[in-house]
Amino acid sequence: MPTRHATARYEGFGQSGKGHVSSQSGVLDNPYGFGTRFGDEPGTNPEELLAASHASCFTMALSFALAQAGHDSGTLETTAKVTIDKQGDGFAITRSALDLKAWIDGIEPAEFERIAADAKANCPISKVLNCEITLSHTLNG
Repeated sequence: MPTRHATARYEGFGQSGKGHVSSQSGVLDNPYGFGTRFGDEPGTNPEELLAASHASCFTMALSFALAQAGHDSGTLETTAKVTIDKQGDGFAITRSALDLKAWIDGIEPAEFERIAADAKANCPISKVLNCEITLSHTLNG
């Protein structure tokens, strides 16, 4: 199995420092820092990247689980909202809220809920997170 990598560089320290993050594939090549994490400056931040990772991992896991259950067409769209909260002298990721919209012909709601809950619990990103993970969903509209 492949090992993927990304690189982060931070010049200066604290709030005045500026960072840059890039990925092995070249798809990610963005600035980051205090202003992109806690403000509205252009760039990315670790929570946004984690949200993208969780949304894409869960959606792919669900897609494969649905295919394994015999479903061959449909659309899945997931938004992940990652929350960072102050804890003591530092910060912690406390929640990743997945919101799924699914359009799948011929699936019973109970089967869908079971498969989606399993994908939420077992996608690799869910397994690495040490926070509350919630899932809300809308099926077929």
